[in-house]
Amino acid sequence: AEILERVLEKQQGQSEMGDFEPAPSEPILVPNQSALHARPAAVLANVAKKYQSGIRVQKGDTQVNAKSTVAIMKLNIKLNDKVNLIAQGPDAHEAIRDLTPMIREGLGEEGHAPAPAPASVSMTELAAPAPRPRSDDPDLLLGFTASSGLAVGNVFQVRHAEIDVPETTENSPQEENQKLDTAIEKGKIELEALQARLHNESDPAKAAIFAAHQELLEDPDILEMAASAIAKGKSAAFAWQTAINTQADSLARLNNILLAARANDLHDVGRRVLQQLMGAEAKKLDTPPNTILLAEDLTPSDTINLDRSKVLGICTTLGGATSHVAILARSLNIPAVAGMDPRALDVEDGTPVLLDGNKGTLRLYPDTKEVARTHALQEKQRIKQQTALKNAMEPAITADGHRLETVANISSLADAEQALSFGAEGVGLLRSEFLFLGRTAAPTEDEQTETYTAIAKTLGPDRPLVIRTLDVGGDKPLPYLPIPQEENPFLGERGIRVGLDRPEIFRTQIRAILRASTEGKIMVMFPIISTLSEWRAAKAMFEEEREKLDVPALPVGIMVEVPAAAVMAEQFAREADFFSIGTNDLTQYTLAMDRGHPKLAAQVDGLNPSVLHLIAQTVNGAHTHKTWVGVCGGIASDPQAVPLLIGLGVDELSISVPAIPAIKAQIRELKLSECQENAKKALTLDSAAEVRALYADQVEE
Repeated sequence: AEILERVLEKQQGQSEMGDFEPAPSEPILVPNQSALHARPAAVLANVAKKYQSGIRVQKGDTQVNAKSTVAIMKLNIKLNDKVNLIAQGPDAHEAIRDLTPMIREGLGEEGHAPAPAPASVSMTELAAPAPRPRSDDPDLLLGFTASSGLAVGNVFQVRHAEIDVPETTENSPQEENQKLDTAIEKGKIELEALQARLHNESDPAKAAIFAAHQELLEDPDILEMAASAIAKGKSAAFAWQTAINTQADSLARLNNILLAARANDLHDVGRRVLQQLMGAEAKKLDTPPNTILLAEDLTPSDTINLDRSKVLGICTTLGGATSHVAILARSLNIPAVAGMDPRALDVEDGTPVLLDGNKGTLRLYPDTKEVARTHALQEKQRIKQQTALKNAMEPAITADGHRLETVANISSLADAEQALSFGAEGVGLLRSEFLFLGRTAAPTEDEQTETYTAIAKTLGPDRPLVIRTLDVGGDKPLPYLPIPQEENPFLGERGIRVGLDRPEIFRTQIRAILRASTEGKIMVMFPIISTLSEWRAAKAMFEEEREKLDVPALPVGIMVEVPAAAVMAEQFAREADFFSIGTNDLTQYTLAMDRGHPKLAAQVDGLNPSVLHLIAQTVNGAHTHKTWVGVCGGIASDPQAVPLLIGLGVDELSISVPAIPAIKAQIRELKLSECQENAKKALTLDSAAEVRALYADQVEE
């Protein structure tokens, strides 16, 4: 079994290491203000794995495996702590030479150590969290804001049932190792599919959480602890559960909020594999309507699968604003409070409550005035949404007569059907990745043809269907399309680069699209185009397959997601039939900020003036050659961005399906002349915050 082989390989390697002298580093002062939490620990572990040598991190008298993210976190390395690296093996000196400066420079995290504290004050005292809030009012429980918003509903307590596992087994260790190996691989596939789905939903922050979960499944310390227990006759399930609980408990005991919060992620990962081992089906939380969830903690998997129509708010006694559950709650637009007074766990199911995510409070038995005020705000928004939906079929024409094409971003046939009912005039982005996910082999040409044809027929002969070719890569993996792990996956093999490198996948998809094109108004676009040579190579392959099938020509365009494509828009417009601006990637590439980075994500704003300048340059270059421009990125669904995009001259907005009625209603209240005036002004401003202030009143109450 793979796990046993890893352990044996390590033991053999350790024996071989005996031929080499240990290579220690000089003492290294850690500059990370938030300590070596999960992300920098993972960076160190990932780089350490590239070396054959055994590498240890030493703090005080304790040494741990530098290739284990969990082991590094358990050292609880804080700001200004001194650590040493010890390597032993054929490339030990190279490892020390490369890893030492990485730690000194913060392992990719910004910030330097502050001025030294007075000798009389310990760093532990300075790092102590604020005292836990507590109210004198027994019906008002206090916590911390995790996700803003208000919700009125009834309590539903969430308590996970323990999965009973047998401690011993009659199977051989080899059989149990194989069972664990299989369960882990299935867990990885689930996580890969989940990451890809979230990326397709333009939610890289959530995807990054489950990418970290996948790294935990490969943690050598956890795997070795489980293998050791199996070798002693324990069942795979018991061995895995023990390894996870041991490591999670160690993290939970650390005097560090960030690291302690990661214990919940370990339990989530552990439960995923344990369910595979025991054949226990993962169940979604079955909640009643108007639910305010109360729990000690929720796992990311719990949160991502919530029924948003029933769950109105979340309250946990553990966690905080930095927890993954808080991040997911914000992305789902669910009010949430973390770090709540533990008395919340004693509140009975069905108790009426008012959750204030803005203030971090939970009011038990709210009075009628408080409930009325909250319901009035909710009702005002509901009426506004109903009016927009009622008029959804009306065209999006500004008050002064300018029409904008409003289409949808979709990922399935069901999405297409819903988009039409919400007033979409077609599809501006079909994320074809949905056909490639959750399977062990790529979809066949016939399978793809059938799906594209069904969607085209649903839209009808006059509505456009823009199909983006497969957009995967180092950050969006597929189990049957292995791509080597990359240090900078957003700068590596992804988008059209994968298609050009794996022509059998690309050509098969092209043929399927061409075969379906006779059934509707199909158009195709290539993702992550950065050079004319990439565009021409992809277009040449497309034309070769079109000629083989003897299919009439159809429009072929590019995604403008890379600044190079925006800058070269006029040159691309001479050859491409249309542009679709992917503002999510364009923004992160323009600002050189990973949109999933926990510290930088808030700054990755598509309304940054630099991004608006690139959009303007794209539109101007395209219109020089009468090439139309759409926007399919996140800001096409942003009420504060829509007037500016109109003012910059885009021809089409491709919107997330639920937002279509509201965006169309907004457009009907705008004037093109005012949009153009504000767009010009936006290009002169200094920050995204200043740009957003132009349309601050467009934010929904």
